[in-house]
Amino acid sequence: MNYSSTSIRHSFSRVAWPLALLLAVVTAFVVGLLFGRHQGVLSVVPEGERQVINKSDVSSTLSEDINFKTFWDVWDFAKEDYYEQPVSDQDLFYGSMKGLMAGLGDPYSVFFDPEETKEFNADLNGSFEGIGAQIDVDKNGQLVIVAPLPGSPAETMNIKSGDKILAIDGLSTVGMSTEEAVSKIRGLKGTDVVLTITRDGLESAMEITITRDTIVIDSVKLEMRDDGIGVVSLYFFNEDTNALFTSAVNDLLAKGAKSIILDLRSNPGGLLDTAISVASAWTGEQTVVIESVKGDKQAFVGSADARLAGIPTVVLVDGGSASASEIVAGALQDYGLAKLVGTQTFGKGSVQDYRELEDGSAVKMTIAEWLTPKERSINHVGIAPDFIVEYTAENAEVDVDPQMDKAVELLNGVME
Repeated sequence: MNYSSTSIRHSFSRVAWPLALLLAVVTAFVVGLLFGRHQGVLSVVPEGERQVINKSDVSSTLSEDINFKTFWDVWDFAKEDYYEQPVSDQDLFYGSMKGLMAGLGDPYSVFFDPEETKEFNADLNGSFEGIGAQIDVDKNGQLVIVAPLPGSPAETMNIKSGDKILAIDGLSTVGMSTEEAVSKIRGLKGTDVVLTITRDGLESAMEITITRDTIVIDSVKLEMRDDGIGVVSLYFFNEDTNALFTSAVNDLLAKGAKSIILDLRSNPGGLLDTAISVASAWTGEQTVVIESVKGDKQAFVGSADARLAGIPTVVLVDGGSASASEIVAGALQDYGLAKLVGTQTFGKGSVQDYRELEDGSAVKMTIAEWLTPKERSINHVGIAPDFIVEYTAENAEVDVDPQMDKAVELLNGVME
């Protein structure tokens, strides 16, 4: 039988359209089921946690070459296929913020989740539970001890400035940020943490078990010597330092101090305003430090009268003197207001802007670098003392302080 092409098409249509319709219904059902399961997985968060919103909002400042869809593709992949469910939106979100700061390749630019923000603020308030040691990452990315705090468990267990931390409780510190290391080292009073460290002169790494304690930072200490030299030791530039330092200056002047030793050894730094206030006791309203931002420079001047400017001064520094300590030491050295004795300082001369965010988290990001009044760079370089004097482990064992002795020698020579 012969069929025309028209009748063949009509016959095919009578059969094909019902099949196509059935296929479309089945496909829609399957896609809908899979999509529903997918969305169900993506929308689940652990009980009591919040869920991410505004996923479609993308900053208009992004480069046209950046496809932000990739971020959400990875997000969805983690939410759907990670083996332990449900996945926390909060953890993914805060983790991505940490990664954002890590993308800058700067160890001082970090994101703090709300709990870490509380711990960071506790440092500045002068009290926390831990071992009492300032840690940082050196220019090679190695986690190091900047300085143990005086009287702390770290100092008691013979932790030294410059010690390299290879592991914390057996966990390698390779690639570990300062903030992550701090969170692992800190803990409840009475508990132990094991640091695997190495230092110059050690033939091999050693493990040191340290029992955590409540650390209260007394940032200023004053001693008046019988020879008329006042020794002011600054251990930190925190929120109570201004008042304590002002009190120390009043005592020095009231007791007729003939000269001053400002001990900044193992002082890891702290607040910029505090450093400027301390330095201005010698510099007055002159420039204390210069902030350099992409070639633009801004001077920060002293905020107090130069009450100590006429008094011969020696500043003690070492490898644990960092940040605010280097600002003060560099300013006094530039103006010839003090001689520096000790060893090269740490070289932490970058500027961090700290901002707390609406949800209790915070971000600390490097925005500039510090220069001394004579525009010497501090970052990665440090401040070189006028008189290089080592302080060795052997000195400590026999209770001899050659750096302090040199300072006294210099000041007694001036007085004579």
